This record gives sequence, structure tokens and C-alpha cells, in this order.
Amino acid sequence: MSTVFHNPLPIPVLGFCAYSGTGKTTLLKQLIPVLKQRGLRLAVLKHAHHNFDVDIPGKDSYEMRKAGARQMLVASHVRWALMTEDPQETDPDLVHLLQQLEADKADLVLVEGFKKLALPKIELHRAALGKPFIYTEDPNILAVACCDETQLPAQILRLDINNIEQIADFVLQYAANWRPPHPVVKPLPLDASETGDGDNLSVRQGIDKILAQVQPISATETLMLDDSDNRILACDAVSPVDVPQQTNSAMDGYAFVHREPLPEAFEVKGEVLAGHSYDAQLQPGQAVRIMTGAPLPTGANAVQPRELANEADGYVRFSGTLKAGQNVRLAGEDIAKGAVALAAGSRLGAAEQGLLASLGFAQISAVRRPVVAVFSSGDEVCQPGTELKPNCIYDSNRFTIKAMAKRLGCDVIDLGIIEDSEAALTAALAGAAAKADVVISSGGVSVGNADYIKKVLAAIGEVHFWRINMRPGRPLAFGKVNDALFFGLPGNPVATMVVFLLFVQPALRKLAGELDWQPQLLPAIADETFKSRQGRTEFSRAIARIGADGQLHVTSTGSQGSGMLSSMVKGNCLAVIGDQDERVAAGQPLYILPFGALL
Repeated sequence: MSTVFHNPLPIPVLGFCAYSGTGKTTLLKQLIPVLKQRGLRLAVLKHAHHNFDVDIPGKDSYEMRKAGARQMLVASHVRWALMTEDPQETDPDLVHLLQQLEADKADLVLVEGFKKLALPKIELHRAALGKPFIYTEDPNILAVACCDETQLPAQILRLDINNIEQIADFVLQYAANWRPPHPVVKPLPLDASETGDGDNLSVRQGIDKILAQVQPISATETLMLDDSDNRILACDAVSPVDVPQQTNSAMDGYAFVHREPLPEAFEVKGEVLAGHSYDAQLQPGQAVRIMTGAPLPTGANAVQPRELANEADGYVRFSGTLKAGQNVRLAGEDIAKGAVALAAGSRLGAAEQGLLASLGFAQISAVRRPVVAVFSSGDEVCQPGTELKPNCIYDSNRFTIKAMAKRLGCDVIDLGIIEDSEAALTAALAGAAAKADVVISSGGVSVGNADYIKKVLAAIGEVHFWRINMRPGRPLAFGKVNDALFFGLPGNPVATMVVFLLFVQPALRKLAGELDWQPQLLPAIADETFKSRQGRTEFSRAIARIGADGQLHVTSTGSQGSGMLSSMVKGNCLAVIGDQDERVAAGQPLYILPFGALL
């Protein structure tokens, strides 16, 4: 039985497998120089079934490793070697080992051993040893290199174990034909196929229920362009001009009339600088010197770069390609007059503000900022800057919630810490709902005796749901008090931030009138195993990076305790394991939710 193998490298991996005594090492020692002579850059990975040392007792590197260094790198001007102490009870992880190789310096990896892995392999077989075939149990055997006495069925590709040139031909052909496999993209883990469990909603169900209650703000205000950063455009910005306004030159050079037959030289009639024009009509055989951005003279339809032109005695000769329309920017080709330059619902940043300025807009109409009221509840929570009481913690959740809401362009009302009493929470929630579009609390939403939020919300408003099948962040209260949306976030700091990312963020974006408020999940490859429990969606703090294969790869930040805010600082995304999966193995595809600019 083969174990699944996923090649993490952008180059092919080919294994050589056989029973002990068949001559794997002997064959590879003969094959490697032949492949090298034929121009193939090789990396070789060998599986040793025993303890081994690669340096010499008494040498500094050996003694430092034996003294306790987990990794020891020794280098000279001709080679370097990294020795790593990594005791394991099972065979080493081939995927991890392959990732240690410099894939950009090799064309092919030859692997000796690891015969239980489902990687492409050549089997070596000698009839005299009396061993069974491996190919009968392993469909990943591409060919069998064997002796003359070996009997093989016709459908198995046969190689001569004593003909190194023939085996080299096969390896070269395999390397030439290999293409990196396309990763299997799994369905989005937050899609509508997720199902809840009784009172526990799926993540998708929770998001849909929340967004169904969100009505975008209709109130607008007029702002100067300088004051519009991170605001939502209330109406379409329609361009009053063509961009560019005139057909102009895309580079410094010579504008000319491209009409067959072309003359050997063009008469230079003048010069056009940016902000100026050439008022006469250019005729065939004529050219003008022109600067980048300067309007093309009437009649001109091409520009040749200055470095491909040679001007002398009032004439210019061109080298290189000449064709109509080259290096010319047509009037309105970026934005035509009367076209929508920015749609209503766009969030304005530096690029959007620059675009509006280029169209002549000095002020814009923006949606009123959402108002968010925030408080923490719990007698165990202390205000930062005060003395920490016994058995208490400092309040971090209120500060992360405020910061994330401000990043989304909201006005924030900080209500501080509310004591654990029904009367205090009733007054705080009712007062907040009268002032804000959204009220967010943290803590007090689990099932403890002192958790009053659910009771208060039911008394003065309405409860829409209470739990989500996810980790972290299962206790999430959502409802309304009059017209204000209410989110009761968990008390654990990481769970608070994860729930805000998934549920509060899209609600605030939709409330503000933003068009693109849906969470953006990106496909990635797991570089380690991510575990979950079937029936719930797991969000692991993780670090995403671009691998040598050009794809996104993701690793965990380590321990995933819900109180470990340091993991949010280390990470740049959440790795999402859908409710249908119990684990995602190393090398398998999964989706990530980037933190983006919110954190």
C-alpha cells in the first residue's frame, strides 16, 4: 500500500526503489555522471535506515552538534552542509526533506528509497535474489530495470539494469515530459453547502443571517477630496473629460505619418513639448520631434522612440519596427468622457483620490460614516493603565475592536467596561443603540451564571442566533435593538478578532454602502498538517508566503490557544478547514483568509 505523496517543488522528483542488495546505490553512482554529462543538474536524496554521521568525530562541527546544537551548518569556498538533529519515531517526511533542497539550482531530484510513498519510481529487480515485485502493489512504478532472467508482462516497461545509457535516456525523457500538476482547488469552505447543527449555525448561515439584516446607510455628505480617504463614494463619478484629453505621444521621439510607401528619411518640421501643440497638419514624409504626453499633430499616426532615430541636416531616419499606431495614446482610451470612472460604493484610497483629481473633481459625495459603539463586560476585566486586580485581566478586546472598526472608516463610541449586572448591561445596551448603527460587546456571551447579554438582548431587542459551528469563536450573539445591529463577541481575545473578521467586517462594509464586502479567500498549499473536527469550521492562525513553485504556501503560527494574541501578531492570515474535513495534510490544498490591512 502506497502513502500519498505531493511534490512540493517546481521540478520533477523520480524515485529508485528495490529490495536491499539489488544495487540501487551502485546503479545511481553510474547513472549520475552520465546524466550530468548530458546537461542535467541533479539533486539526490537518500533514505538511510540507520543512524549516521556525515562529519568526523573531533572536528568542530561534530563536537558542536553533539554538544546540543539542533542545526549545524559548516561551509567552505567549495561546499556547505547543513546537519540537523531531528529524532522521529517514524520514517522522515519526504515532503519536508525536499523543501530543504535549492530547487532553483537543480533540474531533477533522484530519490533512493522511500518505496512506500506514491511518488513516480523506477523499480530495480534481479531474479537471482528471489524477491517479489514491487510494481504489483504500487501503480506509481513507471518502469522496471531488471536482468535478462527477469520475466515481466508485456504491459510493464522494461529497462536493462546493466544498460546505464538506456536508463539515462528514460530519465531524461521523463524530466523533459514532466509538468507541475495543477493543485486541486477545493470548494470554498464558506459556501452554501455548509449546514448547521440545531441551534448551532454554520459560518455561511451566520454570515447570511447577519447580512440579511443590514440595510446600507442612505445619508450622504459632501467632502473635499483631501478629506475623502477611506470613505465610500455615494454616487457614480462620471468623467467630464476624455482621459487622456488628446491623442498624445507615449514617449520621447518623433511623430510622423505612417503611410506606405515610407520614405527613407522624414523632413523634421518642428518640435512639440508637453502642454504645447503643432498647429499645422503633418504631411506624409514629414515628422516632428515630440515629448511624452505632448499632443500628436493632425495627420500624425505613429511615434518612433528617440533612441531608434538619427537626425541630421533637417531629416530623420528611423531604425527598428515602424507601424501605424505605435507609441500613441488615443484620446479617451483610459476613460471616455461621460463614462463612469468610479462606481458608487467604491472605497477611496490613494489611487482613487488621484484618479478623481485627474478628472477635475475637487469634492465628492460620500456615505455617512457608520457609528459603532463598543463596550466590554465582565468583573474580571481591568482598564489598561490601572492597577491589575487579583484574578483579573487587562481589557484587550475593546482596543482591537475599536482599531478594526476605525480601519473600516467607522466613527467609534467607547463605552468602556460595563459591570456584570443585568441592570448595568440593560442601560448600556439601550443607550448605545440610541446613539449608534452597530453595538459591539465582548465577553458575557457563553453559558456562565454571570453572562447576562443574551437575557438583556432578548428583553429589550431581539436575538437572531447565539452559536456558530466554528473554532475559535463559537459563542457569537447577533440580534437587534430597535434599528441598531448588535454583536456579542466572545471573551477570548483571538476569538474576538476572528469573529470580527468573519462576521462584523462584512456587515460594516455593507452598512457603509461598499460594493466589495465579501470575504476574499485565496487557495494555498498546506506545508504542514492542519487538524479540525468534522462538523465545524476551523480557523487557524497562519503565515502565508510565496513558495519556490510560485504558489501560496501556508504554515501554522504554532499553538492555537484562543487567548494567545501573539499568534495574531505573528500571522498574516487564517487557514480555513471546512466543516467537511477533519484534517488537511501537508501538501494538500486549502483556503486562507488574509488579514489584509484590517489588522
